[in-house]
Amino acid sequence: MSSTISEDSARLSRGVRIGYGSGSVATGAFGTVPGLMLLPYLTDELGIAALWAGVIVFLPKGWDVLLNPVAGRVSDRTIDPAGPRRPWLIRAGLMLAGAFALIFAAPDLGSRWLEAGWVLVFFVLAASAYAFFQVPYVAMPAEITSSYDERTRLMTWRVAILAFTIMLAGATAQVIRDAVGGRDGYRVMGVVMAVVILVGVVSAWWGTRAAPVGAVGAGAGSLREQLRVVGQARDFRVLLTTFVLQALATGCMLAGVAYVAEDLLGRTAAATILFICFVGPALLLTPLWARWGERVGKKQGYVAASLMLAAGAALAILARGGNDVWTFVATGLVGVGYAGCQVFPMAMLPDVAAVDAARTGENRAGVYTGVWTAGETLGLALGPAVFALMLALGGYLSSEGRDITQPDSALTAIALGFSIVPAVLTIGSLWWLRQYTLDTAEVAAAADGPGGTDV
Repeated sequence: MSSTISEDSARLSRGVRIGYGSGSVATGAFGTVPGLMLLPYLTDELGIAALWAGVIVFLPKGWDVLLNPVAGRVSDRTIDPAGPRRPWLIRAGLMLAGAFALIFAAPDLGSRWLEAGWVLVFFVLAASAYAFFQVPYVAMPAEITSSYDERTRLMTWRVAILAFTIMLAGATAQVIRDAVGGRDGYRVMGVVMAVVILVGVVSAWWGTRAAPVGAVGAGAGSLREQLRVVGQARDFRVLLTTFVLQALATGCMLAGVAYVAEDLLGRTAAATILFICFVGPALLLTPLWARWGERVGKKQGYVAASLMLAAGAALAILARGGNDVWTFVATGLVGVGYAGCQVFPMAMLPDVAAVDAARTGENRAGVYTGVWTAGETLGLALGPAVFALMLALGGYLSSEGRDITQPDSALTAIALGFSIVPAVLTIGSLWWLRQYTLDTAEVAAAADGPGGTDV
């Protein structure tokens, strides 16, 4: 059931917050498992050279970069009693779960390249479905509440559930793979993770059935014209650049977890511990980031979280010496910073879209979100590609399920790709964040202005 937002309805019920946040079960599983498992699946199970494996991992995500703004435009113009976004959650979400199960289900085709082609085809299909799920999903906060602080509270639920899903999916995916073993382990893992995605899809679709829907009309003009307008929004540009660079850093670290555990720490089980160290602090501290952000401002909170993430990443260089304890401590520090680096920008994005809608009377939330998720997708796709390039430069030796001793140059490349490269990217992103100027007063004025209460 949909309704138009009024001042009294700016504060959402707990049921809607949890329902919306549950969509992160789907986004978290799809964002985590391929980033964690696909590169080692290609290099260590199918025997694909690291550089080509990186290309295969990147291409579907690169396609998403082009598709996401289209998905945003389509959802902006969708007319449905349930609102323009919710129908896409269930339609695209079901397709996403089915395609995901097939990514890791490559049969023995007698050729590593045919098998790699199987992975590529179904990853492209899954990525396409994901675009039409994620973009409408991320666009919803700009429309279901006009409150600056309520969007932060909404993101708190989303990021907390996202952090839990990263731990659940990241840890159990590896446990399932190792328990079953070989290709069958990957196949079973893929089916289980597809079920997890399905749970998130259905929960988000059902849980937001009572969420209000804004009444601002979709923006006029072609997609190209709307993208030009969005591109001229300075605060959006600098926020997006910051987030993309940090997504690149996170994607690089995520791709390196399996290699750090096996090749630097000497035991595959360490990957599960790394995930617990990463997600545990995020689960506990996400609400604290949100409360602190309400006191000091979203931008200041984002800066602090970014510095913490960069410090943890830099400290992770100690993994090169096989130091388990300090590697786990560093990963925990990264997790604390990562929680804030998700809460704040995701709460700032709907502010930008809402201010634009209040100024123009046109709803471009879908286009803003499409460009945003395209950027995030590009960053997360380039992360594994950059890490794969580091492996190739370090002379990493691919295999087909065999144990191989890696040269020292490959071990150094793993350590640098997991630590120093992400740290530098995160610090560099703050140069753009300092140019962000949107503040609480401007967002509040937008909510009170023409059309503002309908955003």
